Amino acid sequence: MQEKFDLVKSYIENLGYTITSSDDVNHLLVVNNEEKGISNLIVDCEDPIVIFEQFIGEIKEESIEKYRELLRINRELVAGAFVLDGQKNRLFFKNTLELSNLDENEVEGTLNALNLTMAEYGDTLINICK
Repeated sequence: MQEKFDLVKSYIENLGYTITSSDDVNHLLVVNNEEKGISNLIVDCEDPIVIFEQFIGEIKEESIEKYRELLRINRELVAGAFVLDGQKNRLFFKNTLELSNLDENEVEGTLNALNLTMAEYGDTLINICK
């Protein structure tokens, strides 16, 4: 597993992202690239998958309209999806990839999808979290 974790780390660094924290025991990374709107992205290698999870915000007031908007946006995403935590009030962008045949292009695609999503829907997501 350590070999796959190191490979994921190398891909992220090759793509110009900063790893601000690395937990080699639990195979967790915290990744940043402020220019691309990525802050404290959690990358969790859990064989057989790697999970990318970006906290977006806390939904202060729940409504059917907000959840419908999130579902509509999910349909438009290139990769990943918006998800809620178990308490149903914390919003995350999440994507998973298969570790066994992972390549740098897939990691780049996930990071680009998150970047594009934040650029395109950032204002909407801020309103949803109000």
